[in-house]
Amino acid sequence: MKRKVIIRAIVFTLLILAIILGALNRETVNPANLQVFIENAGIAAPLIFMFTYIISTIFFLPGSVLTLLGGALFGPVYGTFYSLSAATLGAMASFLISRYLASDWVNKKAAGRTQQLITGVENEGWRFVAFTRLVPLFPFNLLNYALGLTKISFSQYSIATFIFMLPGALAYTYLGYIGKEAATGGQDLIKKALLALALLAVVAFIPRLVKKLRNADSLDIKTSPGPGQ
Repeated sequence: MKRKVIIRAIVFTLLILAIILGALNRETVNPANLQVFIENAGIAAPLIFMFTYIISTIFFLPGSVLTLLGGALFGPVYGTFYSLSAATLGAMASFLISRYLASDWVNKKAAGRTQQLITGVENEGWRFVAFTRLVPLFPFNLLNYALGLTKISFSQYSIATFIFMLPGALAYTYLGYIGKEAATGGQDLIKKALLALALLAVVAFIPRLVKKLRNADSLDIKTSPGPGQ
């Protein structure tokens, strides 16, 4: 009981700090202003970018724009790492807020879909989290909060979130990188553009593949003989 109270206090304090910092820097959150601000931030640029991404995730702001921006600012490798890490940290924070502070609000916000998530997690555990990260059945930011109402462990949720958001993060980061290369006249632009299209095609195909595999597994379970048959 004491541990739960401590966690609630920590989460609540971090949330208040995030609200205050977000309010003080609200004019900088505009993508164009943010890009200029980060480009002039020197060695602090990655931390500012990641902090902005985390706050955006908590407050239901679209992360895709920031992922594209990460590719333009830091390139495909570092951009993917910074975006994916920040998205995961934001998802972890949202999960903790839901579990320890705002469960009633999340229930109302999820509009009846909470039971579907609870059933999915009870039946499949971390594999259900992986499925929802690869197949966008729920809005990303809402999903982070809704999964906090399930019984999945924080560690399983966090690891599955990081790993299975990687394909989308990589594709969108590379697309942002290509956008900057096109604007600045980078070398081998055609090859890079083709690679970006290939990555987007793979990301678009993954949900279909996962659904087929999942349906096949369900069919095997239903048709497999039970004990003594």
